[in-house]
Amino acid sequence: MIWPFVRELLSFYVTMSCASNRRVTRVQERHASAVRPRSYQDESYLHGFLGTVDDLQKAGVLQDVVLEVEDRRFPCHRLVLSAASPYFRAMFTNDMAESRQKTVVLQGLDAGMFGEILSYIYSGNLHVSLDKVQPLYQAADLLQLDYVKYTCSNYMAMNVERSTCVDLYKFADVFSVETVRKRCLQWMYKNFAEVACSEEFCSLLTEHQLTEIISHDELDVQEETTVWEAVVKWVQHSREDRLHHLPSILPHIRFNLLTSDDTAAILEHPLVREDPGSSEVIRNVVQKGDPNQKPRFGMTTEMALLYNQAPGSEEFLFMNPQEGKYISCSYKPEDLSGFSAITVTSDNNIYILQTGESEDENQLSLSKYNHARNVWEHECMSSVSKGPDYNLKFCEQLLIEVDQILYYIVLDDFKDRRLHEMRKYNRHMNLWQDCSKLQLDYVTYYSAVVSCDSHIYFLTTKEVHRYEPRQDRWCKRSQLLEPNFEFGTAVAMGTEIFCTDFALRLAMVYNTQSDYWQKLQGLSNPRNLVIFDLSLFVMENQLHVWSTWANDEDEEEYNVYVYDRSTDVWRDLKVTLPDTSKEYCVYGPQCPVARIYLPYLTMQDKAT
Repeated sequence: MIWPFVRELLSFYVTMSCASNRRVTRVQERHASAVRPRSYQDESYLHGFLGTVDDLQKAGVLQDVVLEVEDRRFPCHRLVLSAASPYFRAMFTNDMAESRQKTVVLQGLDAGMFGEILSYIYSGNLHVSLDKVQPLYQAADLLQLDYVKYTCSNYMAMNVERSTCVDLYKFADVFSVETVRKRCLQWMYKNFAEVACSEEFCSLLTEHQLTEIISHDELDVQEETTVWEAVVKWVQHSREDRLHHLPSILPHIRFNLLTSDDTAAILEHPLVREDPGSSEVIRNVVQKGDPNQKPRFGMTTEMALLYNQAPGSEEFLFMNPQEGKYISCSYKPEDLSGFSAITVTSDNNIYILQTGESEDENQLSLSKYNHARNVWEHECMSSVSKGPDYNLKFCEQLLIEVDQILYYIVLDDFKDRRLHEMRKYNRHMNLWQDCSKLQLDYVTYYSAVVSCDSHIYFLTTKEVHRYEPRQDRWCKRSQLLEPNFEFGTAVAMGTEIFCTDFALRLAMVYNTQSDYWQKLQGLSNPRNLVIFDLSLFVMENQLHVWSTWANDEDEEEYNVYVYDRSTDVWRDLKVTLPDTSKEYCVYGPQCPVARIYLPYLTMQDKAT
């Protein structure tokens, strides 16, 4: 018999126990919902496992296959080889004869390089040197080892110089290693005269490779005769084998850049006279001419373009203050009518944006500068009209290029520097297409638009916005270093954007990759002169600024300053313009700079 108090006590404990269990269950349920399963990775195990595999290989333990390369035997593990290389995985896991053989003979490999590859497979360490990087790449290419190929190609690209560029170029051309190939070509373009004198240039290059090099615009040569002399050296190095290639090489020489005396001398050269087909090719090339053949890079000079805004003037000033060169050219009035914006593209083409004659219509068109004839030619492009909610009279129009695409941008220049409109030109469809608009929730009285690093940047008084061309969208970047900064001018150089205020008292630089602002030294103005016009530009990889000042007699003074970043100082270049009475100005956020073949500026095919 259970005593009553004992029964009550047991009943109490049972009740409390059930309640407690229910609470525990609820806690466990909440805990289970709060704590999720996790995966852990033991880094020491990963490294230790590879180290153990390497130890087994060195000790010769558990090896189940022997690879034979050039009579050398390499005992290995099928599992390790299959895990490291798709080549071996296919060999040992498919129904191939090698999957059942104890000894497998590998063809097309160097035994020494295979030893290096095997060392990498078992240890993860790769040792590369200039004398073995090419056969190492070949072995990795055969065995489908992407990391080894990537490492070797980077190593070759880093070691392109005078003694290696031709050899590495030939190798990269055969194995389609584009990063190395492009790096070698760039080096040879920049140092062509030096490379053309080397033994490697004459002995290694094939006819196809030679023409690829000499046909490029980027050759840094001052005279086309340098290219002809390089061809002569290449042919004479193996005259019997190469002379028959001369007729196919000659069209790649730009005879339009040679004087008549130079052409006559080439026709009288023994190589040309020996091959009747060569002289015929030269005469045909000279007779037909090719206006699309551009001057070589080394023959051109970087020139900033200023526009004379005086009424009735259709004139540009081509200027290089570092070299003291100032050339003024006038054009036909109809060629520049309605001029409202200008840009220089990455391939050195110059475009101007023009507003239609009808003020109500506001139709826009493009003209392109013909370097060889020194004229402006209307582009056969579809016209673009303004939007319905603004008047171009009170707007700033910009023309900007990003990756060969032209963008037309409209900013309100009257009350709010908001981005009204942005369109891009599709050359394949001959069509202007709308781009997404940047929506701002504040008024910005000062702003700048710059193309940099394959993007468009809109700099406002508060923050930076970046346009992504591929996604057609805007994204916000960092805040401005100086709040309410009054943007006077901005320009891109490399991956950085430089900007100043209207008085050049404050300058800043924005790194587009790190999204970081930095202050720079401004320009002192002890006379407190008033600046009418201010434009940054980049020439010969240096930052410059063009400025128009009003002196004490209310006369305009033109000045160009170059910025020395190492000392954070602006230096006056003391420009001497041919005619200081003209009203030179700049259209856009920066002064356009193009590479110009100076003899073209003296062409008479223009208005006088």
